[in-house]
Amino acid sequence: MTPKGTAWRTHRCGELRAAHARQRVRLGGWVHRRRDLGGLVFVDLRDRAGLVQVAFGPGWSPPDVLARAGGLGSETVVVVEGEVVARPPDMRNSELATGDVEVHAAQLEILGPAVTPAIPVARAKGEDLAAEELRLKYRHLDLRRPEMQANLMLRHRLLQRARETLSDLEFLEIETPILTKPTPEGARDYLVPSRLHAGEFYALPQSPQIYKQLLMVCGFDRYFQIARCFRDEDLRYDRQPEFTQIDLEASFVGQEDVLGFVEAVLVALWEEAGHVIGRPFPRLTHREAMERYGTDKPDQRYDLAIADWTAQVRPLGVPFFQSVMKDGSRVRGLAVKGGGALSRKDVDQLAEAAKQLGGAGLAWVKRQGEQISGSVGKHFTAETLGRLGVGDGDAALMTVGPDRVTSPVLDKVRQEVIRRLAPRPATAHAFCWVVEFPLFEPDPATGRPVFAHHPFTSPHPEDVAKLEGDPLACRALHYDAVYNGHELGSGSIRITDPAVQRRVFAHLGLTPAEAEARFGFLLAALAAGAPPHGGFAIGFDRVTMLLAGAASLRDVIAFPKTTAARALFEGAPAPAGPADLATLHIEVKR
Repeated sequence: MTPKGTAWRTHRCGELRAAHARQRVRLGGWVHRRRDLGGLVFVDLRDRAGLVQVAFGPGWSPPDVLARAGGLGSETVVVVEGEVVARPPDMRNSELATGDVEVHAAQLEILGPAVTPAIPVARAKGEDLAAEELRLKYRHLDLRRPEMQANLMLRHRLLQRARETLSDLEFLEIETPILTKPTPEGARDYLVPSRLHAGEFYALPQSPQIYKQLLMVCGFDRYFQIARCFRDEDLRYDRQPEFTQIDLEASFVGQEDVLGFVEAVLVALWEEAGHVIGRPFPRLTHREAMERYGTDKPDQRYDLAIADWTAQVRPLGVPFFQSVMKDGSRVRGLAVKGGGALSRKDVDQLAEAAKQLGGAGLAWVKRQGEQISGSVGKHFTAETLGRLGVGDGDAALMTVGPDRVTSPVLDKVRQEVIRRLAPRPATAHAFCWVVEFPLFEPDPATGRPVFAHHPFTSPHPEDVAKLEGDPLACRALHYDAVYNGHELGSGSIRITDPAVQRRVFAHLGLTPAEAEARFGFLLAALAAGAPPHGGFAIGFDRVTMLLAGAASLRDVIAFPKTTAARALFEGAPAPAGPADLATLHIEVKR
C-alpha cells in the first residue's frame, strides 16, 4: 500500500499525467459519462481527484470486459485495470488535467451498480443545475459534483491553514462544552432536555464566549478552537442554524494585538486560496463607516461615499427637503460618477427602495454639460452641482431625514447603483477594521439600553464614566473585520473587573440576584484574578463561501439546512415518539 494506493487501486483517477504513460494502473471511481463508438467504449471515470478517460477496445479489452463496459450506467462504481497510454496530439483534451493520457482497460469489475440518478451529476456546458431543494434532498448525489467536492476540499485546506497559523502564534487548541447553560438570549438557544434532571435543560452554545474567557482566567494565555455553534434564528443565504467559527482568545493583550492575530489568520487563508493580501488593514470607526457608507460593513472596493450636503442644499429652498427638515435631519447623498447612464426606470426603482426602508424618497439630478434634469433639477445649477462633486455625465442621488433612516437608505441605494452601473473596482480585495462600536443601543420597543453585541465587551476607557449617566454614548472596545461588504467576524476586549461587569448587567435589566444566578461562575472567576484579555471569532463558513466564489453557505457545507431550518436529506427535525418524550419528562401540546 502506498500513501494513495490501497487494496483496490494504485492511483486516483484525476492524478494521472503524461509521466504515467506505459504504467499499469488500477483505478476505482464512478462512471461520469459513457460513450459508445461502434466497437469502442469510452468512460469518463471520476473520483475526488478528477476525471480520466478509460477506453475499452478490441485490441486490449477481452470481449466480456468490452460487453460489460457497454452496459455501464451513470454513477455506477467500478474498478478498472489497464495501461496508461499517451493520447495522440490531435486527441488531447486541454480542458482536463488528465487530458494528455487515457487508460486502456483490460479488466473491469462492477462494485456498486447504480439506479438512474434522481438528479444529474454530470452536466453539459450551460445546463442548469437541478432546483436547490432537490439537490439538498439528494445530497449524496449533489456532493459528487466536482464543484461541490472542490468547495469542501478548499474548506479542508483552509481549516488546516488556520490551525497551522494559530499554532505558530502559540495558541493552544482547546475544546469547550457543547452542552452548556441557557444564555440571556435564550429565545435563540437550542434547548436540550435533561433525562436525569426533570424540567431542566442544557443549551447548545451560540458561541464559546464565557468558556474562552474562563480559559484566560485559568492561565492558558492563548486559546483557539474550530468551534461548532448553534443559533435558532431566521435564516438567509449566509446564515445557518449550526455553523463553524475560528474562535480565539488571548491574555495580556490590547486591541491592536488581537487585530494583528486575526489579520495573520485572514492573510494566510486568502493566500491558501491563491490571493496575496497586504496588512495592516485600514481602520474605520463605527461613526465614520456609518457616515461614509451608511453601514458598519462597508464595501470599499468602489470609490462612492455618502456626503452631507445639508449646508449646500438648504439655501436652495427645495420643497422636497424643506417639507421634512426637522431637528436632527440632514440632506445626504451620493455623487455618482457616470450616473447619467441610469435610466428613469432605474431611478424610480431606487426611489421605491428608499421608501420601503422608511425613507422620505429619493431626489435626483443629472448633469449633461450645462443641461440639468431630474426630480429637483430646476433648483440646481452646474456650479452648485460642481460643489457637490457632480460633473458632466454624473448624477446626484439625495434623501433627507435623521441618520437612522438615511444611512440604511443610502447604503441600499449605493449597493444598487454599483450593481446597475458595474463600475470597475479600485481593488479586488478590500479589507478593513470597523472599531469603536457603541456599547449599547436603544431597544426599538422600549428605548432602554440593550447590549449592541454581548454583555462581556469592555467599555472604551474614555467612556466608563458615562455608564451611569449616558450609557448610549458609551463606545465599546469592539471590532469587526469586513471584506468587500461582508462581515467576516467580530471580537472585543473583555470586561475583567467584576464590578464593571455587574454594572453592565444592571443596565440590561438584570437584578443582582439574576446576574448571580446566570453568571455567578463568571463573576467569581473574574474576582479570582483575571488578566486583561480579548478575542475574536471568524465566521468560517462565510470565509469559505467567499473564497470558493459560491452563492450560498449551503454550497460549502456538506449537509446544510434550508432557510426553513430543515435538513431535507435526512428529514430533520422530526417528531419524537411518546416513549422518548416521557423519558425526557416532556409533553407536546398541539
